[in-house]
Amino acid sequence: MQRVLLADDEEELRRSTAQALELSGFQVQTLASAEQVLELIGYSFEGVIVSDIRMPGMDGMTLMQRVRELDAEIPVILVTGHGDVQLAVKAMREGAYDFIEKPFTTSHLAGVLRRAQDRRNLVLENRRLRAVAGKRDDIETRLPGRTQVMVDLRYQIRAIGAADADTLIIGETGVGKEVVARALHDVSARANRPFIAINCASLPETLIESELFGHEAGAFPGALRPRYGKFEHGRGGTILLDEIGSMPIDLQAKFLRVLQERVITRLGSNEPVGLDVRFIATSKVDLEAEVAAGRFRADLLYRLNVVTLRVPSLAQRRADIPLLFLQLVREAAARYGREDMDVPQEVVMSVAQRDWPGNVRELRNAADRLVLGLDMRPGDGGALVKPESGRLADRVAAFERNIIAAAISANGGALKPVYEQLGISRKTLYEKMQKYGLDKKLLSPDGLAELGEEI
Repeated sequence: MQRVLLADDEEELRRSTAQALELSGFQVQTLASAEQVLELIGYSFEGVIVSDIRMPGMDGMTLMQRVRELDAEIPVILVTGHGDVQLAVKAMREGAYDFIEKPFTTSHLAGVLRRAQDRRNLVLENRRLRAVAGKRDDIETRLPGRTQVMVDLRYQIRAIGAADADTLIIGETGVGKEVVARALHDVSARANRPFIAINCASLPETLIESELFGHEAGAFPGALRPRYGKFEHGRGGTILLDEIGSMPIDLQAKFLRVLQERVITRLGSNEPVGLDVRFIATSKVDLEAEVAAGRFRADLLYRLNVVTLRVPSLAQRRADIPLLFLQLVREAAARYGREDMDVPQEVVMSVAQRDWPGNVRELRNAADRLVLGLDMRPGDGGALVKPESGRLADRVAAFERNIIAAAISANGGALKPVYEQLGISRKTLYEKMQKYGLDKKLLSPDGLAELGEEI
């Protein structure tokens, strides 16, 4: 059965289109908003998306861009009015699979859907074959890196993904905690069920319980009809609680009960509702320190971190930065409809030598700016390539020293994986360490920071 997600804010059009497609053999799920689509897709999504361009809130163009950020090979078909054809052509250049102009016949839409589904099936089958052949799989594509910390992280994701255990993900801002959460969801048996991401820091405090638990009609002024909360909406799938340390302390007690009993009670009701979900929480702060400060419940922390994953910062895997940046450039070029570009060596050198406090998010922004031609102007304060002094040999030596130092730090001082990753002999590595004065101080983040200042 071919799966279709159909997003349109016009209820009558949704219903009639879905009925016609179901008669043609499609399994159709109708959605009133683009935001709901993002809760149902991931890297392993097996279907096709059909979306109207003009919708309140997130429109079809924005939805397509967000989908491509998750997986650029999910087919998105845009439905357009007569006045939107020029916009739809622009969308095709930016990666839409096709567009359908209103009014359309069911047979025409069904034909486009079948071709899109065949393409999606081929993409997924090729990914499976690459994984069987020992090549890069979905997890490595989303979380690239050759340093041992990244190899270990991918191993942990594959090992616990199917275990369905509640998981706590710790990492600095911008390291990719949500990417890890989605990867856990996609390798689990819940992959084709909703993935609901909730930013605990952005929920309005006056409505947070209603948003999470839902409410009955009349539960509070303005509650005119019953409403599912996000917990209930995610039944059967995965719920991501982003920055759980921001959750108000009084709500933490109620959430602890949900974790323990897997039931919720809507506001204004006494009837418990069963909850079959997997909870994943993220935090950029040390929750044990938050417990000590009285801002986070100890029992909630112990119940939540059945499994804890730590996502390394770029400072902890500096040897990955050049290859990661080149991948981000390729992704940006595809996203913006540009041709693949050869990144100048001096740009790669500059990227490798910099500190990236914003981690992968900041590095991705730099890749986007490079593809868009915004970082190549001389004198630009944010330019990737800045004037450097010194002879070429000195600059090359500084670059080599930085790469070796980063690899040693990323591997915790173990030298065998360093010379294997860098493709040099053990003797050569020892000679270069002696030449550049590298020692065990690189085992500490502070030591690595000092090294970065010297280069």
